[in-house]
Amino acid sequence: MRQLPKTLVSPVFVSTLLALSLLCVLLTACGDSDDRAPSAEQDTASSAPAATPTASPAEASTPTQAATPVAAEENGAELEPAEQTPVATPTAEPATSTPEPTGAVLPPVPTPAASTVRELLALGRPLVIGHAGGDRSWPHSTMYAFSQAAYAGVDVLEMDLQMTADRVLVVHHDDTVDRTTNATGRVRDMTYEELQALDNAYWWSEEWPSHDLAPDAYSYRGIRTGDVAPPEGYGPDDFRVETFRAVALAFPEHVLDVEIKTPAGDDGEDDIDFILEMAAVLAAEIEELGRTDSVVVVSFRDEALVGFRELAPEVVTSPGQDSLPAWAFASVPLHPNDLILQVPPTFSGLDVLTPDLLAKAADEGLAVWVWPNEDWQEHPDYYAELIDLPVDGVIAGRPAEAIERFRADGDIP
Repeated sequence: MRQLPKTLVSPVFVSTLLALSLLCVLLTACGDSDDRAPSAEQDTASSAPAATPTASPAEASTPTQAATPVAAEENGAELEPAEQTPVATPTAEPATSTPEPTGAVLPPVPTPAASTVRELLALGRPLVIGHAGGDRSWPHSTMYAFSQAAYAGVDVLEMDLQMTADRVLVVHHDDTVDRTTNATGRVRDMTYEELQALDNAYWWSEEWPSHDLAPDAYSYRGIRTGDVAPPEGYGPDDFRVETFRAVALAFPEHVLDVEIKTPAGDDGEDDIDFILEMAAVLAAEIEELGRTDSVVVVSFRDEALVGFRELAPEVVTSPGQDSLPAWAFASVPLHPNDLILQVPPTFSGLDVLTPDLLAKAADEGLAVWVWPNEDWQEHPDYYAELIDLPVDGVIAGRPAEAIERFRADGDIP
């Protein structure tokens, strides 16, 4: 791994870097490697024993009974729904009825080694964080993917949050539904009822996120709409756009790594007011769910983190686009809640994971979690290279493969 030139710590470089300041690094924070070119590597489902989340079916989604839609008032919001703009008609109409899940009863989800953030950081071993549930192995951000990752034994479930027109926080990466579903349109313009009808696995394939493959390449397409039978033990609802609340309830023992996304307004610029509203709704939900000690929150925009911390001062955070480079290159102290750095391996041709940065993080007691930002990096060999640097955790698109490799190498039990 190349070390950054000493010139990078000069005042000129610092001012330049703070202007750019890993703009793309945290624009794709928490593993937003979804924007990369499609991978040609083959994804395989985890062979670990299947399991069901331990939350009550009446409260949350499980592989045998998915969560019901969450009303805005249940998410702690008091604002009226935003005025909606027209949303394109789905490319495939949802079925009026869906088949019942198969009769198989899946065994319980393995209990993770730690269920709070501080316990997790105290384990003293490499952590496996399932990026969007493991988007290189299973459909991005679906309950099915999160369940599969939990079965495989991940330590943390990573997810991105958007907010609907009726102020429901949903687990979804993009501003729009275009890349994963059978529809087009902005998430913020749709109600959750509209979103839940969509097939969130419509475009997933082993070369995800490619949209130009033969129809049979999209192996989970049609399960949501009832045209294809679900995997054993699952139902159509496990392939829809899910709420943050449902995922949090379905996996009460897992630490959640949550990114507040930065949707744009009608002018194309980041809508700070909307982002701050998302932060407020998230803070209220975390408090209501009793998850203040088991969630890590990050955002591209430092404004969202400032607003969030004011409302949820007990929740661990990761630094945003301004504070991270200021700390790295100008030694500006981070907020006390910032215990975890979430970074990619490289940025604009420069190595991010330099010995100096890793040593600085270790000296200050900060964990370093890395999200691959190139297709070739989503491979167990590269995951192992990261651990050897060392880093503290890998936000893996193939979490089952990461776990298998780390166990084979003796890095985790």
